Amino acid sequence: MRRKTKSSMRKLCKACVVIVIFCVLCATIFGCASKQGEKQPSQQGEISFTDALGNEVTLHQPQRVICTMGSFAQTWYLAGGKVLATTSDAIEDRKLDLGGEVENIGTVKQPNLEKIMALNPDFVILSADIATHVSAAETLKKAGIPCALFKVEYFQDYLDMLNILTDITGRKDLYKKNGLAIEAQIKETIAKVDPTKRPTVLFLRAYSTGAKSKGEDNMVGVMLKDLGADNIASRHPSLLETITMEEMMKADPDYIFVATMGASDEEALAALKDMLFSNKAMQELKAIKNNHYYVLDKELFHYKPNHRWAESYAYLYKLLYETK
Repeated sequence: MRRKTKSSMRKLCKACVVIVIFCVLCATIFGCASKQGEKQPSQQGEISFTDALGNEVTLHQPQRVICTMGSFAQTWYLAGGKVLATTSDAIEDRKLDLGGEVENIGTVKQPNLEKIMALNPDFVILSADIATHVSAAETLKKAGIPCALFKVEYFQDYLDMLNILTDITGRKDLYKKNGLAIEAQIKETIAKVDPTKRPTVLFLRAYSTGAKSKGEDNMVGVMLKDLGADNIASRHPSLLETITMEEMMKADPDYIFVATMGASDEEALAALKDMLFSNKAMQELKAIKNNHYYVLDKELFHYKPNHRWAESYAYLYKLLYETK
């Protein structure tokens, strides 16, 4: 066996040093590459999404949030957020317990834009269905204030909005609780419907000046359709919006559902009852004779029910299939 010379030993040591340096360099390079693939601290909590009108919105953990209608204020609250300010309907009509000192920024149709901007919000939630909100969004964007426009008419709209808002708050547990769990309950109710039964219904919106029949282009109309009801206004376009006593008599629905509109429920209902009950011929309607005339609760059928949407479905199901 040959002895290693000093020269060969020196060469071996140099080789070992080179190998060690190479390993250290590799570890450093791969370590840096890994960190670059992760979100940097400045990007943590940032979220981008597209609103109802196709606007790209990017937010970074908003803390001063304003909602320009009560329904949206409640949805933001259900997503785990805190509301800085909202409109009078949230406070006076819906009587929402949003906690803290929530500022009043006016009405849904006419939110006070100057007051909104003076509160220095970092996110404003508006409705895509209201013209004043759409124009307000343009002003806010020019001022550098992040905002988004949402459209909520049906349950799926609410679910989509809640999904985005819980992405912003990071509370996906609340998306499951206040969204997916409600969806499961709705599906259970719909699954109980006997497809062989098709109760005919007339859905009316009552105003102090009269009443209008509605089809499936609204929240209640869609729920009735999901529950297997035959909305006569959907089958007969002539009944939509304007409806006469002659047309109502001819349709002779099994059920009449009424949702009130406007500031005075009493005036709206009085006007409708005068039309339906003061005429002897109208009292021959099946819905009237069988006591299947129902005034729907505003909380569940006028305002967007949000986390109570399953209650709305269950209530209609009970009236349609479990009430004699």
